[in-house]
Amino acid sequence: MLPGLLPLCSAAPGWQLWVAAFLVQGTKLKSRCSFRLSRCKGDKLHLSEALGNSDPAELLDPAGSLLPSGPVMDACLSSEQQPRPLEEAPSTPDDETLHTDDTSRCPGDSNEIEASLRSLQKFVPTNYPSYTQENYQFVGKKIVIQESIESYGAVVWPGAVALCQYLEEHTEELNLRGAKILEIGAGPGLVSIVASILGAQVTATDLPDVLGNLQYNLLKNTLNCTTYLPEVKELVWGEGLEQSFPKSTLYYDYVLASDVVYHHYFLDKLLATMVYLCQPGTVLLWANKFRFSTDYEFLDKFKQVFDTTLLAESQESSIKLFKGILKWD
Repeated sequence: MLPGLLPLCSAAPGWQLWVAAFLVQGTKLKSRCSFRLSRCKGDKLHLSEALGNSDPAELLDPAGSLLPSGPVMDACLSSEQQPRPLEEAPSTPDDETLHTDDTSRCPGDSNEIEASLRSLQKFVPTNYPSYTQENYQFVGKKIVIQESIESYGAVVWPGAVALCQYLEEHTEELNLRGAKILEIGAGPGLVSIVASILGAQVTATDLPDVLGNLQYNLLKNTLNCTTYLPEVKELVWGEGLEQSFPKSTLYYDYVLASDVVYHHYFLDKLLATMVYLCQPGTVLLWANKFRFSTDYEFLDKFKQVFDTTLLAESQESSIKLFKGILKWD
Protein backbone atom coordinates (compact mmCIF):
# COMPACT_ATOMS: atom_id res chain seq x y z
CA MET A 1 0.00 0.00 0.00
CA LEU A 2 1.30 3.47 -0.85
CA PRO A 3 0.68 6.05 1.89
CA GLY A 4 -1.25 9.14 0.87
CA LEU A 5 -3.18 7.35 -1.82
CA LEU A 6 -6.65 7.54 -0.34
CA PRO A 7 -6.63 11.35 0.07
CA LEU A 8 -5.55 11.72 -3.56
CA CYS A 9 -8.11 9.17 -4.68
CA SER A 10 -10.98 10.77 -2.80
CA ALA A 11 -10.08 14.15 -4.23
CA ALA A 12 -10.27 12.94 -7.82
CA PRO A 13 -13.48 13.51 -9.83
CA GLY A 14 -16.00 10.75 -9.20
CA TRP A 15 -16.68 10.06 -12.85
CA GLN A 16 -12.97 9.59 -13.55
CA LEU A 17 -12.57 6.96 -10.87
CA TRP A 18 -15.68 5.09 -12.00
CA VAL A 19 -14.51 5.02 -15.64
CA ALA A 20 -11.02 3.97 -14.57
CA ALA A 21 -12.38 1.16 -12.41
CA PHE A 22 -14.56 -0.04 -15.27
CA LEU A 23 -11.65 -0.07 -17.71
CA VAL A 24 -9.30 -1.82 -15.31
CA GLN A 25 -11.84 -4.46 -14.32
CA GLY A 26 -12.77 -5.11 -17.94
CA THR A 27 -9.14 -5.58 -18.89
CA LYS A 28 -8.50 -7.96 -16.01
CA LEU A 29 -11.57 -10.07 -16.82
CA LYS A 30 -10.66 -10.43 -20.49
CA SER A 31 -7.05 -11.47 -19.96
CA ARG A 32 -3.97 -10.54 -18.00
CA CYS A 33 -1.14 -8.90 -19.86
CA SER A 34 1.46 -11.30 -21.22
CA PHE A 35 5.08 -10.50 -20.39
CA ARG A 36 7.98 -12.10 -22.20
CA LEU A 37 11.71 -11.62 -22.41
CA SER A 38 13.44 -11.88 -25.78
CA ARG A 39 16.94 -11.10 -27.02
CA CYS A 40 17.20 -8.32 -29.54
CA LYS A 41 20.03 -6.88 -31.64
CA GLY A 42 22.98 -5.53 -29.69
CA ASP A 43 23.70 -6.17 -26.04
CA LYS A 44 20.30 -5.40 -24.55
CA LEU A 45 17.27 -7.42 -23.60
CA HIS A 46 13.76 -6.14 -24.00
CA LEU A 47 10.83 -6.93 -21.76
CA SER A 48 7.72 -6.31 -23.88
CA GLU A 49 4.02 -6.42 -23.18
CA ALA A 50 1.61 -7.86 -25.70
CA LEU A 51 -0.39 -5.26 -27.58
CA GLY A 52 -3.97 -4.83 -26.51
CA ASN A 53 -3.58 -6.35 -23.03
CA SER A 54 -2.70 -3.53 -20.69
CA ASP A 55 -1.52 -3.68 -17.13
CA PRO A 56 -3.97 -2.06 -14.67
CA ALA A 57 -1.23 0.36 -13.65
CA GLU A 58 -1.18 1.74 -17.18
CA LEU A 59 -4.88 2.54 -17.16
CA LEU A 60 -4.92 4.16 -13.76
CA ASP A 61 -1.79 5.59 -12.19
CA PRO A 62 -1.32 6.25 -8.44
CA ALA A 63 -2.46 9.85 -8.83
CA GLY A 64 -5.83 8.72 -10.14
CA SER A 65 -5.24 9.80 -13.75
CA LEU A 66 -6.54 7.81 -16.68
CA LEU A 67 -3.78 6.60 -18.95
CA PRO A 68 -3.93 5.12 -22.47
CA SER A 69 -3.63 1.38 -22.91
CA GLY A 70 -0.90 -0.28 -24.95
CA PRO A 71 2.71 -1.49 -24.54
CA VAL A 72 4.21 -0.58 -21.18
CA MET A 73 7.31 -2.68 -20.55
CA ASP A 74 10.39 -2.43 -22.74
CA ALA A 75 13.02 -2.79 -20.04
CA CYS A 76 16.56 -2.65 -21.35
CA LEU A 77 18.90 -4.78 -19.26
CA SER A 78 22.64 -5.35 -19.51
CA SER A 79 24.19 -8.08 -21.64
CA GLU A 80 25.07 -10.02 -18.49
CA GLN A 81 21.38 -10.72 -17.91
CA GLN A 82 20.11 -13.76 -19.79
CA PRO A 83 16.56 -14.40 -18.56
CA ARG A 84 14.44 -17.28 -19.79
CA PRO A 85 11.24 -16.60 -21.78
CA LEU A 86 8.49 -15.65 -19.37
CA GLU A 87 4.79 -16.01 -20.03
CA GLU A 88 2.07 -14.87 -17.67
CA ALA A 89 -0.86 -17.25 -17.49
CA PRO A 90 -4.42 -16.05 -18.11
CA SER A 91 -6.58 -15.02 -15.20
CA THR A 92 -8.21 -17.76 -13.15
CA PRO A 93 -11.42 -16.86 -11.31
CA ASP A 94 -11.14 -19.66 -8.77
CA ASP A 95 -8.15 -19.74 -6.43
CA GLU A 96 -8.65 -23.48 -5.88
CA THR A 97 -6.50 -23.91 -9.00
CA LEU A 98 -3.47 -22.67 -7.09
CA HIS A 99 -0.54 -25.11 -7.15
CA THR A 100 -2.33 -27.67 -9.30
CA ASP A 101 0.33 -28.15 -11.97
CA ASP A 102 3.37 -30.37 -11.50
CA THR A 103 5.87 -27.51 -11.55
CA SER A 104 4.22 -25.52 -8.78
CA ARG A 105 2.52 -28.02 -6.51
CA CYS A 106 3.40 -27.79 -2.83
CA PRO A 107 3.56 -30.84 -0.57
CA GLY A 108 0.59 -31.62 1.61
CA ASP A 109 -3.15 -32.03 1.21
CA SER A 110 -5.03 -28.92 0.04
CA ASN A 111 -7.44 -29.15 2.98
CA GLU A 112 -4.52 -29.31 5.39
CA ILE A 113 -2.96 -26.28 3.73
CA GLU A 114 -6.22 -24.33 4.00
CA ALA A 115 -6.51 -25.25 7.68
CA SER A 116 -2.92 -24.21 8.31
CA LEU A 117 -3.48 -20.98 6.42
CA ARG A 118 -6.49 -20.07 8.56
CA SER A 119 -4.59 -20.84 11.75
CA LEU A 120 -1.64 -18.67 10.69
CA GLN A 121 -3.66 -15.75 9.33
CA LYS A 122 -3.35 -12.97 11.90
CA PHE A 123 -4.71 -10.15 9.77
CA VAL A 124 -8.17 -10.17 8.18
CA PRO A 125 -8.30 -9.11 4.50
CA THR A 126 -10.43 -6.06 3.77
CA ASN A 127 -13.77 -7.18 2.35
CA TYR A 128 -13.57 -5.69 -1.14
CA PRO A 129 -16.34 -6.83 -3.55
CA SER A 130 -14.07 -6.87 -6.58
CA TYR A 131 -11.31 -9.35 -5.69
CA THR A 132 -9.88 -11.24 -8.65
CA GLN A 133 -7.26 -13.98 -8.82
CA GLU A 134 -4.36 -12.94 -11.07
CA ASN A 135 -1.68 -15.38 -12.27
CA TYR A 136 2.06 -14.75 -12.52
CA GLN A 137 4.90 -17.08 -13.46
CA PHE A 138 8.25 -16.85 -11.70
CA VAL A 139 10.95 -19.36 -10.76
CA GLY A 140 9.04 -22.07 -12.63
CA LYS A 141 6.01 -21.65 -10.37
CA LYS A 142 2.54 -20.28 -10.88
CA ILE A 143 1.86 -17.55 -8.35
CA VAL A 144 -1.75 -16.52 -7.79
CA ILE A 145 -2.29 -13.07 -6.32
CA GLN A 146 -5.61 -11.89 -4.94
CA GLU A 147 -5.99 -8.33 -6.21
CA SER A 148 -8.64 -5.64 -6.07
CA ILE A 149 -9.03 -2.34 -7.90
CA GLU A 150 -10.70 -1.01 -4.76
CA SER A 151 -7.26 -0.28 -3.30
CA TYR A 152 -3.95 0.69 -4.85
CA GLY A 153 -2.32 -1.43 -2.16
CA ALA A 154 -4.10 -4.49 -3.55
CA VAL A 155 -2.79 -4.19 -7.13
CA VAL A 156 0.53 -5.38 -8.58
CA TRP A 157 2.27 -2.41 -10.23
CA PRO A 158 4.82 -2.51 -13.09
CA GLY A 159 7.84 -1.90 -10.85
CA ALA A 160 7.05 -5.05 -8.87
CA VAL A 161 7.11 -7.22 -12.00
CA ALA A 162 10.44 -5.71 -13.08
CA LEU A 163 11.95 -6.28 -9.62
CA CYS A 164 10.73 -9.88 -9.53
CA GLN A 165 12.36 -10.61 -12.87
CA TYR A 166 15.62 -9.09 -11.69
CA LEU A 167 15.60 -11.18 -8.50
CA GLU A 168 14.87 -14.33 -10.48
CA GLU A 169 17.63 -13.77 -13.00
CA HIS A 170 20.27 -12.73 -10.43
CA THR A 171 19.54 -15.12 -7.57
CA GLU A 172 23.05 -16.55 -7.38
CA GLU A 173 24.72 -13.19 -7.85
CA LEU A 174 22.61 -11.66 -5.07
CA ASN A 175 23.08 -14.73 -2.86
CA LEU A 176 19.40 -14.66 -1.87
CA ARG A 177 19.26 -18.10 -0.26
CA GLY A 178 19.05 -17.48 3.46
CA ALA A 179 19.35 -13.70 3.01
CA LYS A 180 17.30 -11.50 5.35
CA ILE A 181 15.03 -9.23 3.32
CA LEU A 182 12.52 -6.53 4.20
CA GLU A 183 10.10 -5.19 1.60
CA ILE A 184 8.72 -1.66 1.95
CA GLY A 185 5.16 -1.16 0.65
CA ALA A 186 4.68 -4.84 -0.19
CA GLY A 187 1.06 -4.35 -1.37
CA PRO A 188 -0.42 -7.69 -2.50
CA GLY A 189 2.96 -9.36 -1.95
CA LEU A 190 4.29 -10.53 -5.34
CA VAL A 191 7.88 -9.40 -4.71
CA SER A 192 7.97 -10.92 -1.22
CA ILE A 193 6.57 -14.20 -2.55
CA VAL A 194 9.22 -14.44 -5.27
CA ALA A 195 11.98 -13.59 -2.78
CA SER A 196 10.67 -16.29 -0.42
CA ILE A 197 10.55 -18.90 -3.19
CA LEU A 198 14.15 -18.00 -3.99
CA GLY A 199 15.10 -18.95 -0.44
CA ALA A 200 15.18 -15.63 1.41
CA GLN A 201 13.93 -14.87 4.92
CA VAL A 202 11.36 -12.20 4.11
CA THR A 203 9.58 -9.57 6.18
CA ALA A 204 6.79 -7.92 4.15
CA THR A 205 5.57 -4.55 5.43
CA ASP A 206 2.79 -2.13 4.61
CA LEU A 207 -0.05 -0.09 6.12
CA PRO A 208 -2.57 -1.78 8.46
CA ASP A 209 -5.44 -2.00 5.96
CA VAL A 210 -3.23 -3.82 3.45
CA LEU A 211 -1.81 -6.48 5.76
CA GLY A 212 -4.77 -8.89 5.60
CA ASN A 213 -4.68 -9.41 1.85
CA LEU A 214 -0.87 -9.30 1.88
CA GLN A 215 -0.64 -12.10 4.43
CA TYR A 216 -3.30 -14.14 2.65
CA ASN A 217 -1.33 -14.02 -0.61
CA LEU A 218 1.95 -14.79 1.11
CA LEU A 219 0.61 -17.82 2.97
CA LYS A 220 -1.33 -19.11 -0.03
CA ASN A 221 1.78 -19.10 -2.21
CA THR A 222 4.53 -20.03 0.26
CA LEU A 223 3.02 -22.35 2.87
CA ASN A 224 4.83 -25.73 2.62
CA CYS A 225 6.66 -24.37 -0.43
CA THR A 226 9.51 -22.32 1.00
CA THR A 227 12.32 -22.81 3.49
CA TYR A 228 11.25 -19.74 5.48
CA LEU A 229 7.65 -18.62 5.94
CA PRO A 230 7.53 -14.85 5.29
CA GLU A 231 6.62 -12.53 8.14
CA VAL A 232 4.12 -9.68 7.85
CA LYS A 233 4.55 -6.48 9.86
CA GLU A 234 2.96 -3.06 9.94
CA LEU A 235 5.21 -0.22 8.79
CA VAL A 236 4.06 3.37 8.54
CA TRP A 237 6.86 5.32 6.93
CA GLY A 238 8.77 7.43 9.40
CA GLU A 239 6.78 6.34 12.45
CA GLY A 240 7.76 4.03 15.32
CA LEU A 241 10.79 2.67 13.51
CA GLU A 242 12.98 2.11 16.56
CA GLN A 243 10.16 0.44 18.47
CA SER A 244 9.09 -1.89 15.66
CA PHE A 245 12.45 -2.41 13.93
CA PRO A 246 15.19 -1.94 16.55
CA LYS A 247 18.62 -1.75 14.97
CA SER A 248 20.15 -3.53 17.93
CA THR A 249 18.38 -6.78 17.08
CA LEU A 250 17.34 -6.52 13.40
CA TYR A 251 19.58 -6.49 10.34
CA TYR A 252 18.59 -6.88 6.70
CA ASP A 253 20.82 -7.93 3.82
CA TYR A 254 18.37 -6.39 1.38
CA VAL A 255 15.63 -3.79 1.52
CA LEU A 256 13.26 -4.03 -1.46
CA ALA A 257 10.85 -1.41 -2.77
CA SER A 258 8.79 -1.08 -5.95
CA ASP A 259 6.57 1.78 -7.12
CA VAL A 260 6.64 3.43 -3.72
CA VAL A 261 7.51 6.83 -5.22
CA TYR A 262 4.80 8.87 -6.93
CA HIS A 263 2.92 12.11 -6.29
CA HIS A 264 2.17 11.90 -2.56
CA TYR A 265 3.06 13.79 0.60
CA PHE A 266 5.22 11.20 2.35
CA LEU A 267 8.36 11.17 0.22
CA ASP A 268 10.58 12.61 2.94
CA LYS A 269 9.30 10.01 5.42
CA LEU A 270 9.85 7.28 2.84
CA LEU A 271 13.47 8.32 2.34
CA ALA A 272 14.01 8.55 6.11
CA THR A 273 12.60 5.01 6.44
CA MET A 274 14.90 3.70 3.72
CA VAL A 275 17.90 5.28 5.47
CA TYR A 276 16.88 3.89 8.85
CA LEU A 277 16.47 0.30 7.63
CA CYS A 278 19.86 0.24 5.89
CA GLN A 279 22.93 -0.59 7.93
CA PRO A 280 26.51 -1.22 6.75
CA GLY A 281 26.29 -4.03 4.19
CA THR A 282 22.58 -3.59 3.44
CA VAL A 283 21.67 -3.32 -0.25
CA LEU A 284 18.53 -1.44 -1.25
CA LEU A 285 16.89 -2.49 -4.54
CA TRP A 286 14.30 0.01 -5.73
CA ALA A 287 12.25 -0.34 -8.93
CA ASN A 288 9.89 2.45 -9.97
CA LYS A 289 7.88 3.75 -12.89
CA PHE A 290 8.75 7.44 -13.11
CA ARG A 291 5.57 9.41 -13.73
CA PHE A 292 6.03 12.88 -12.23
CA SER A 293 8.71 15.51 -11.78
CA THR A 294 8.55 14.87 -8.04
CA ASP A 295 9.73 11.30 -8.71
CA TYR A 296 12.96 12.65 -10.17
CA GLU A 297 13.29 15.12 -7.32
CA PHE A 298 13.09 12.18 -4.93
CA LEU A 299 15.76 10.38 -6.97
CA ASP A 300 18.08 13.38 -6.56
CA LYS A 301 17.61 13.27 -2.79
CA PHE A 302 18.07 9.49 -2.85
CA LYS A 303 21.43 9.89 -4.58
CA GLN A 304 22.57 12.33 -1.89
CA VAL A 305 22.38 9.65 0.81
CA PHE A 306 22.87 6.45 -1.22
CA ASP A 307 25.67 5.41 -3.53
CA THR A 308 23.37 4.70 -6.47
CA THR A 309 23.75 2.33 -9.42
CA LEU A 310 21.22 2.06 -12.25
CA LEU A 311 20.77 -1.67 -12.81
CA ALA A 312 18.07 -1.62 -15.51
CA GLU A 313 16.04 0.96 -17.36
CA SER A 314 13.13 1.15 -19.77
CA GLN A 315 13.14 4.43 -21.65
CA GLU A 316 9.80 3.62 -23.27
CA SER A 317 7.89 2.86 -20.07
CA SER A 318 10.04 4.97 -17.70
CA ILE A 319 10.73 2.06 -15.35
CA LYS A 320 14.09 2.21 -13.60
CA LEU A 321 15.74 -0.25 -11.21
CA PHE A 322 18.36 1.10 -8.81
CA LYS A 323 20.77 -0.37 -6.30
CA GLY A 324 21.49 1.84 -3.31
CA ILE A 325 24.21 1.53 -0.68
CA LEU A 326 23.87 3.97 2.22
CA LYS A 327 26.72 6.46 2.40
CA TRP A 328 28.66 6.40 5.66
CA ASP A 329 30.72 9.41 6.66
